[in-house]
Amino acid sequence: MGAYVLRRLLLMIPTLLGIMLVNFAVIQFAPGGPVQQVISQLNEAGSATDRFTGAGGEAGAGGSDDYRGAQGLDPDFIAELERQFGFDRPAHERFALMLWNYARFDFGESYFRSISVTDLILEKMPVSISLGLWTTLLSYLVSIPLGIRKAVRDGTPFDAWTSGLVIVGYAIPGFLFAVMLLIFFAGGSFLQWFPLRGLVSDGWETLSWPMKAIDYLHHIALPVIAMSIAGFATLTLLTKNSFLDEIRKQYVMTAKAKGLTESRVLYGHVFRNAMLIVIAGFPGAFVSIFFTGAFIIEIVFSLDGLGLLGYESVVNRDYPVVFGTLFLFSLMGMAVKLISDLTYVWIDPRIDFESREA
Repeated sequence: MGAYVLRRLLLMIPTLLGIMLVNFAVIQFAPGGPVQQVISQLNEAGSATDRFTGAGGEAGAGGSDDYRGAQGLDPDFIAELERQFGFDRPAHERFALMLWNYARFDFGESYFRSISVTDLILEKMPVSISLGLWTTLLSYLVSIPLGIRKAVRDGTPFDAWTSGLVIVGYAIPGFLFAVMLLIFFAGGSFLQWFPLRGLVSDGWETLSWPMKAIDYLHHIALPVIAMSIAGFATLTLLTKNSFLDEIRKQYVMTAKAKGLTESRVLYGHVFRNAMLIVIAGFPGAFVSIFFTGAFIIEIVFSLDGLGLLGYESVVNRDYPVVFGTLFLFSLMGMAVKLISDLTYVWIDPRIDFESREA
């Protein structure tokens, strides 16, 4: 197992390198950029000033043909912007410098927020962790009992109509369900049972601990429900099929022949074997929800988490934040995948990845 873990760790290096290289190359051909963003902001400010003062007329000489809207700006100012953002160097030098800094976990500072990327991620991470953790727990708490019940009553009307509900829930996009929840329960057009935005109320720090917990759960209820809907189907059907496979095995028939009750057989023998694949997949499920599920939900519910941070960073061309989060998320994703594989081995020692690779 040690050799397998070492190989997986070593494979992370070229994988990370490939991810960063592909995304860095794509960025080179993407329109806009931090320099263009600053120029656009200056032009917007200048237009607003002209409308207010009545000024106008032709732009002066100077500027750069490399950036749209740069006519009339001092070329030295453009060059200073390029130097400030690091675009005065060739692309290969910038990429090599970025890799060297990232290898030391130095992600630099945000272009437009005056804060280091690491501090910015740590500031936004609690919101996304809250969503991911509660969504994963809710999905498991609902899907596992439901999947077991469906396996025990396989082929009955209960199995049929619950399968229909699960599939319909899976077919509805998470963001659409989030909008529906806002309309129906957050003061859209019907009820106003839940707050419209944010993770806590104003003045949350002044509340007592019980009231803080209630206020927090009150705010997070709708986002967690919206994120959990899509996860119910996969986990429920996975649990059902896993239990069905175990129920049909010989040892279950032997246990029943010895006079054990159905609940004793189900939870004393079948449960442990059937839940191996479900429990071992918990780290991967959490990371999947944490990184991919919260993006649109955070935007819909105005939650200031990593999903919203990533979206705003891409829109504003805040490259240190974009690449810093990409590097960290890719590294964490591969690490959690390795942890998931090791969890399989820990739960079921019969699994041997080294022999499979051989």
